Amino acid sequence: MAGTTKTNKSGSTNGSEPRRLVIVESPAKARKIASYLGRNFVVESSRGHIRDLPRKAAEVPAKYKGESWSNLGVNVDKDFEPIYIVTPDKKSTVTELKEALKTVDELYLATDGDREGEAIAWHLLEALKPTVPVSRMVFHEITESAIRAAAENTRPLDQDLVDAQETRRILDRLYGYEVSPVLWKKITRGLSAGRVQSVATRIVVDRERERMKFVPASYWDISAKLDAGEDADPRNFGARLLSVDGTRLATGRDFGQDGQLKATAQVLRLDETEARRLADALTGAALAVSSVEEKPYTRRPYAPFMTSTLQQEAGRKLRFSAERAMRVAQRLYENGYITYMRTDSTTLSETAIAAARSQARELYGDAYVSPQPRQYTRKVKNAQEAHEAIRPAGEVFRTPGQVAGELETDEFRLYELIWQRTVASQMADARGTTMSVRITGTAASGEECTFAASGRTITFAGFLRAYVEAVDTEAGGEADDAERRLPQLTKGQGVTATELNPDGHTTSPPPRYTEASLVKTLEELGIGRPSTYASIINTIQDRGYVWKKGSALVPSWIAFSVVGLLERHFGRLVDYDFTAAMEDELDRIASGEQQRTQWLTGFYFGGEIGKEGSVGRSGGLKKLVGSGVDTIDAREINSIPLFADETGRAVVVRVGRYGPYLERDGDGPDPSGNPQRANLPEDMPPDELTVEIAEKLFATPVEGRTLGTDPVTGHEIVAKEGRFGPYVTEILPEPAENGTSKAKKPKPRTGSLFKSMAIESMTLDDALKLLSLPRVVGNDPNSGEEITAQNGRYGPYLKKGTDSRSLGKEEDIFSVTIDEALKLYAEPKRRGRQAAASAPPLKELGNDPVSGKPMVVKDGRFGPYVTDGEFNASLRKADSVETLSDERAAELLAEKRAKGPAPKRTTTRRKAPAKKATARSKS
Repeated sequence: MAGTTKTNKSGSTNGSEPRRLVIVESPAKARKIASYLGRNFVVESSRGHIRDLPRKAAEVPAKYKGESWSNLGVNVDKDFEPIYIVTPDKKSTVTELKEALKTVDELYLATDGDREGEAIAWHLLEALKPTVPVSRMVFHEITESAIRAAAENTRPLDQDLVDAQETRRILDRLYGYEVSPVLWKKITRGLSAGRVQSVATRIVVDRERERMKFVPASYWDISAKLDAGEDADPRNFGARLLSVDGTRLATGRDFGQDGQLKATAQVLRLDETEARRLADALTGAALAVSSVEEKPYTRRPYAPFMTSTLQQEAGRKLRFSAERAMRVAQRLYENGYITYMRTDSTTLSETAIAAARSQARELYGDAYVSPQPRQYTRKVKNAQEAHEAIRPAGEVFRTPGQVAGELETDEFRLYELIWQRTVASQMADARGTTMSVRITGTAASGEECTFAASGRTITFAGFLRAYVEAVDTEAGGEADDAERRLPQLTKGQGVTATELNPDGHTTSPPPRYTEASLVKTLEELGIGRPSTYASIINTIQDRGYVWKKGSALVPSWIAFSVVGLLERHFGRLVDYDFTAAMEDELDRIASGEQQRTQWLTGFYFGGEIGKEGSVGRSGGLKKLVGSGVDTIDAREINSIPLFADETGRAVVVRVGRYGPYLERDGDGPDPSGNPQRANLPEDMPPDELTVEIAEKLFATPVEGRTLGTDPVTGHEIVAKEGRFGPYVTEILPEPAENGTSKAKKPKPRTGSLFKSMAIESMTLDDALKLLSLPRVVGNDPNSGEEITAQNGRYGPYLKKGTDSRSLGKEEDIFSVTIDEALKLYAEPKRRGRQAAASAPPLKELGNDPVSGKPMVVKDGRFGPYVTDGEFNASLRKADSVETLSDERAAELLAEKRAKGPAPKRTTTRRKAPAKKATARSKS
């Protein structure tokens, strides 16, 4: 076990010093800490949590089975007492730790210093039941001085922190196990609800609803290129028409979601005709500067990283997912490179401030260091017991160059980001000037037109020399170090318009959330804890509620159904304000102001807890979920209205058992009794489903597009869109009712369309060729075995008995000859990577930012995957080959790289049984 120090089993290694067992969460952390402590310390790892609530009925202890609450794993009738079990994969760990306890005099529980770490320490105490003295050892960085100080300054277990964490665990179990079955019953099996995950899903769905309702508006203005004269620097600069006869021109912010001007907007909206007329009328007009306003510009440094801002900036700058950022930060922390990465604090210790200021002075000079040490005391809403911001570990920071040879690529990039941000936080303000200029002239048609130009010049970069915060790609914006230089202008100075261009603009819908912007929104709303955001975002993707299109988070149709049900029938559970207020209440437990059992009783059974209208004051969770479930109309919940088609028929998305599909009333005397349906592509974002696209999908209905009749069988041949792609099939006549079981009924022939084929262009001949497969190529002259060509799940191939060979492309199925087939069989069979390597790529991408090698998408045995020649990463369900971007491919490879190579399979050779000895006769 990690960090074990060999001594005799009598306990102490000598007569004066007690022998201590230190337990941490991970083997890497144990190895690092063991190197800092003396020979009287044994450092072991619990390898994470060792106990949890039962995950399935089989894990519930026998004495509790049959109890009405046993499926919850929480005794709601007795002070909400949880049933904790040692998880099956941790039983051996607990046994090892108990053995280690027998050889020591004291136990130090050195798990992380937050609520979760305190709870892990409590679980260890409960599972190990030590008979030796127990102390809590807390540290926030893994350096020799910090570890030794923590060992000398232990404290008792903080029961308030334990109660706060355990309340959250019990609350999440009650919420999930009470609400999820409603989703199973009314939507589909396998869904889950969660206190934070459901609210996070609602945030993403709400944004998509805004985008679906959004009506774009167009407006025009005029851009001008102006000449300030040959003495000006710069001589040319840009400006844009601001107002006509004193009335401001409309811009994007003046329009509402409906595409109309807001009622409060007192603006002039130009159309293309008017903009072009005005531009012509301004040609040759005398223009002069009517006002110049110059102001000093100051920008203070950004605060050091806390958990949420690290996740956001790693997402924007490094293209890391929140989960990837936290995984890399965990490794940096455990190996002693940074301080603890789960924190809500932006404060720095005096030692850290001194280290940052020293490095800033050494690297950039005295002028770039802030005159006074900077302290950032901002704490976010619902902050847990924060200690210090995320920063490089130690009393003297190591520069990125000093650690480059010790870190993996991802680790180095994140360390560099943290180091830059920390050093920059103690640097001087960036300074400069901003200038706002108005240029006025009269058009030939008599209108007084005013143009506006704005500039920013940075005269002293200050902290920007070390660090510039990134801008969110979806929301847009301007970086802090961006400059727009204008010439020195004076009021009344004449300028010349060298270009006047009418410009058309269209308003844009609100941007989709990225992981970074979702983290920011959750933090601003006070929902959940920053330390859990990475797992929450991972969960809503794993559950199929959200998928990624590039870096944007897109909700699935099933998420619309889930959120719709919760909003209509359990609104308080997904209300932003109530969820944030619940976090405040849970934090009161952490501070000892609220009693845990009393709060859980009020929340579950109802009581005077929470703000007016909260779950507790409305009768409690049990009553809320138990009342009226049978009255929930499943069809209504699973129907998402979209729009009306050209004939006024309502088009809706239905979430069915086998996925979402489109539906509208059909034709004929009873339209509602004969609905028209169409399959929905899985990779189509909801806001992109327009009337035109819906009509195109309805043109290929669920029943399929009829291609004609097979001249041989007389069966109707149709092309259909299926869950796994387009295919052709035949419609078999209904068999006579003679008691034949379903299993014995003939199955129709089917054939998947080639990648080069489309349902719209399919012909009967194409379909019949696909249905004729497998095609007999010929017989092997040596064995007499038949060789066939066919299309399989993993591409086109030849088959001879049980021996198969891949074909290069799908069209080869119909053209490969017996000689070509025999030649393929004469070659050594390529397996796995050899076969994949020989096949042409499905798509070529750019170079991977880590390995520098070109990335390609290939078709593998288990579906398409991206590779850089070193690592292979399967595409996720939401990824498609056609839309896969370089950034997404690099992200998939990075996640695979972070997990490391798959463990090699080891085969244990069974020993042959020993031969029985034969008795020898005495001579």
